[in-house]
Amino acid sequence: MTSLPYHGLRLLTVHAHPDDESSKGAATSAKYAALGARVLIASMTGGEAGDILNPALLQSPKASRDIAGLRREEMATAAAALGAEHVWVGHVDSGLPDGDFDNQTPPGCFYRVPDEVAMLPLVHIIRTFRPQVVTTYDELGGYPHPDHIKNHAVTMAAVAAAADAEQNPELGEPWQVEKVYYNQDLSAKKWVTIHEKMTEAGLESPFADHIEDFKKRDAQRVNWLSTTIDCAEFFPSRDRALLSHATQIDPEGGFFSASRKAARTYWPTEEFELAVDNTGRTPLTPGVDFQETDLFASVTLDDGRKVSAKGMLPASPDEDEDNEATGESA
Repeated sequence: MTSLPYHGLRLLTVHAHPDDESSKGAATSAKYAALGARVLIASMTGGEAGDILNPALLQSPKASRDIAGLRREEMATAAAALGAEHVWVGHVDSGLPDGDFDNQTPPGCFYRVPDEVAMLPLVHIIRTFRPQVVTTYDELGGYPHPDHIKNHAVTMAAVAAAADAEQNPELGEPWQVEKVYYNQDLSAKKWVTIHEKMTEAGLESPFADHIEDFKKRDAQRVNWLSTTIDCAEFFPSRDRALLSHATQIDPEGGFFSASRKAARTYWPTEEFELAVDNTGRTPLTPGVDFQETDLFASVTLDDGRKVSAKGMLPASPDEDEDNEATGESA
């Protein structure tokens, strides 16, 4: 019996709230799961402070009475749609205050917990799951939400602590994550490019009212799209997962429908930014986009085999040696 090509590889995707895993890198998660990798989604919070954004559920007694419980059910359905495993890290949703995050977020919420404390459950998850690759958000959170910004800080602290045998030995044997990526699926570069392509084609762009916001965000931080994943065939899985979060997504909403359709036509990939590389390979050129097509490129499996620098798991140890010598992919 031949195993799937990515059997033995493990991807941990760390997100702030349930539904983030379905709107950021979801097709990539579905693709790797379908290829045999174990994909674990870690939700930092339960989304308890989320509003009901779907008009169809505004009168739902369950949604108004127990949105936290309903979002747990939605998350289970979404993970199944992606073929992924899921774990709750256990922090409390901070909400999205109008003012200063330090003063306006409630006591005890995720944003207020010190990083060295907030990271501990994630350190245990990393040491237990032993992912070769972790994805999270950049230092600005991808967009200015306190839990997304905190998600970055806590993930990076947990990755470093998980590899340190001296730190919190009660949380498991140390584990060195080989690669960390920032999810850039919502990068300004992507949506501005799609807008420009649609405008050039004489089409009405659903992003016209958002372009200035995208450009302002890009001015705050230059995003590096180091790694692009060809995953268009898994867009239906991504969309099913996102629609599973019925409290958060209006399926009739114009922006949802139009943006997904536009991405399928003009940008059928998902992008990531390489943040940490412990593989020992020749470093990528900083700032140059689209250098990789596989998050697992050059990582090492538990049995010592190494994924080709071009990606895809070699079929045998002999091929592995040939690939590492020639730089060719299996």
